[in-house]
Amino acid sequence: MGKVMAMVVIAFLLACGLSHVRSDASDHRYKEGDPVPLYANKVGPFHNPSETYRYFDLPFCMKGHVKEKKEALGEVLNGDRLVGAPYKLEFQRDKDSEVVCKKTLKKEEVAQFRSAVRKDYYFQMYYDDLPIWGFIGKVDKEGKDPSDYKYYLYKHIHFEVYYNKDRVIEINVRTDPNALVDLTEDNEVDVEFFYSVKWKETNTPFEKRMDKYSQSSSLPHHLEIHWFSIINSCVTVLLLTGFLATILMRVLKNDFVKYAHDEESAEDQEESGWKYIHGDVFRFPKYKSLFAAALGSGTQLFTLTIFIFILALVGVFYPYNRGALFTALVVIYALTSGIAGYTATSFYCQLEGTNWVRNLLLTGCLFCGPLFLTFCFLNTVAIAYNATAALPFGTIVVIVLIWTLVTSPLLVLGGIAGKNGKAEFQAPCRTTKYPREIPPLPWYRGTIPQMAMAGFLPFSAIYIELYYIFASVWGHRIYTIYSILFIVFIILLIVTAFITVALTYFQLAAEDHEWWWRSFLCGGSTGLFIYAYCLYYYFARSDMSGFMQTSFFFGYMACICYGFVLMLGTVGFRAALLFVRHIYRSIKCE
Repeated sequence: MGKVMAMVVIAFLLACGLSHVRSDASDHRYKEGDPVPLYANKVGPFHNPSETYRYFDLPFCMKGHVKEKKEALGEVLNGDRLVGAPYKLEFQRDKDSEVVCKKTLKKEEVAQFRSAVRKDYYFQMYYDDLPIWGFIGKVDKEGKDPSDYKYYLYKHIHFEVYYNKDRVIEINVRTDPNALVDLTEDNEVDVEFFYSVKWKETNTPFEKRMDKYSQSSSLPHHLEIHWFSIINSCVTVLLLTGFLATILMRVLKNDFVKYAHDEESAEDQEESGWKYIHGDVFRFPKYKSLFAAALGSGTQLFTLTIFIFILALVGVFYPYNRGALFTALVVIYALTSGIAGYTATSFYCQLEGTNWVRNLLLTGCLFCGPLFLTFCFLNTVAIAYNATAALPFGTIVVIVLIWTLVTSPLLVLGGIAGKNGKAEFQAPCRTTKYPREIPPLPWYRGTIPQMAMAGFLPFSAIYIELYYIFASVWGHRIYTIYSILFIVFIILLIVTAFITVALTYFQLAAEDHEWWWRSFLCGGSTGLFIYAYCLYYYFARSDMSGFMQTSFFFGYMACICYGFVLMLGTVGFRAALLFVRHIYRSIKCE
């Protein structure tokens, strides 16, 4: 029964989110005079993308009962709250200065509009699924002192719509700079809101109507910067790979020759180097349940990222396919939880762990726990602000159901499969009964300096691309060059693996055999650099402000960077494990 429910929920989510978001007129074909759906979505300060409010939270013209559009899960998570707009744009019907309504704005409504104009509020609407934006007013800053500023509300909107035969292709909106309402004083104001519609014919085919929204990130000069970023990263990777490969091959070759010679010579000579800790190098790490859980969660997040890239490269996440990314994240995370359960429990049992049930619970909570606590805090903030980022109770119930009916059962099934797999940990050397003492090491061989070294190189390979991603997620730019992003991601993985392997070798050469946690932390340290970049981006590159936007930015970025720590930590450890097994298999350890 549970499995059937799970499949029903998944099918429903996929149908809602990953399909093309359609308007009421599902085939997008209209005859002259047909009503074309126009929905008002949200308003908010232009520089604070997370702080958005419902359109009618501002005292605009409201004609009778407001018709709400049903939203899919991803759209709700995206903060979309579509309602019927007060404008009527019938197909191929021009209108000139049509009156929307006459209204007397009370003092508090004037103050509300003035506050919105001061904060640079914009509005967003959807016409036949095409997004449109405009500002609700302007500030006249003729006087130098802020007390001399004048605040104006736009009362006349011009819609310019392009059509091809029976289909809407493009819509632009502009506000009349001469039709203004003065909001400077706290007085009641009589306002008459107008709108005009002009229809024009175009030859652009319907299939290409979304292209204009993705062109900004594909402009030649943007592409040049992206390719410069790729070339910069590739050069970094080639130099690093070549440098490390050359050094490691030479050093390892010398090591193998030396150790072969040592075996032939007298036994009583002093032992030093990585060979002589072979009895400790495969000694299982402390906190092995936590270690296995971190590997399980990291593997799941890695799989999730790969699936998201596949969907992006196939073309699912075209601009303004509202909520498709959020729906995909929720569905794929739920479906890949079995991978986390299997990886964690299988590795935990290889490390001779006995309490696999506790390990499975830890795996389930390691990433979801901090994410859930962050969400609870930020959702409370959004509710206090009455923002659209606050999730309705029904949506929270749906997410809890997905977690209960899909994520948890798959996690348990994966855990049972991992436990019953009974794979043994393949250690080329026997582990001694008592651990060897680690010699005193200089400060720069400590965990934190090594993490700083390990995180810097992968971060330097991706930081140029990071700006564009941040400007898309936390701004109004559109990011569509997923192929370049995928190349950058592959480069990130390669650099992370190589730098972790190199640092692991130097650690073992210094006879420090506690490399398990170190390799994981060194691999994941790039996530800490990305969070440091968040601070730089917030204060130096963005105009975000206010408690809500600040808490959303740093709260959700903390969760994303924590995910990077787990994912890249797993990549680093797996690379280090392959390397360590290889070198100890190549020498006689007994």
